[in-house]
Amino acid sequence: MNIHTSYGVVTEPGTVRIERLLPGPIERIWSYLTDSEKRSTWLAGGPMELRAGGQVENLFRNSELTRNDDPPPAHLAAFAEHRVPGEIIACEPPHLLAYSWGGAAEAGESSEVRFELEPRSDKVLLTVTHRRLTDHGAMLNVAAGWHTHLGILSARLEGREPDGFWRTHTRLVGEYAERIGSSQAGA
Repeated sequence: MNIHTSYGVVTEPGTVRIERLLPGPIERIWSYLTDSEKRSTWLAGGPMELRAGGQVENLFRNSELTRNDDPPPAHLAAFAEHRVPGEIIACEPPHLLAYSWGGAAEAGESSEVRFELEPRSDKVLLTVTHRRLTDHGAMLNVAAGWHTHLGILSARLEGREPDGFWRTHTRLVGEYAERIGSSQAGA
């Protein structure tokens, strides 16, 4: 299995995990998770208070992440630019960052994303786990989204031009639909 491009897996109902082996050192990868300017090159910019209880706001501009891309599919056009608020659940630099996705952690209405970093020689294993996804559509979009965003991060770290965000995401939603059966997706 190629950990550089491998697919995310459903680890329990409503949970997707995806791994990437990235060029280190670990502090470099941590900065791409936490520094707004660097994060905006592959995921989303926005403020992040790096402490438990701190606020996070991811401002997504997916149509600006890559060049030579397709327009967003009509049903996702609203997500070409959108904000996702959250609250830091765990922050242990440079090994662990977890936050609620879509609201305050204690409200229980948000999902949760967890980033774990583990040094592997001159590389870093980044494991992203997204929990509490409520339905099959969310599982497909989140799995394809993380796969696409992590592909962009890999390309940026390696000095390569990333593939088009929307083109890749659209293809991957179809591929994940075949991989993630509806019986595995729901909570």
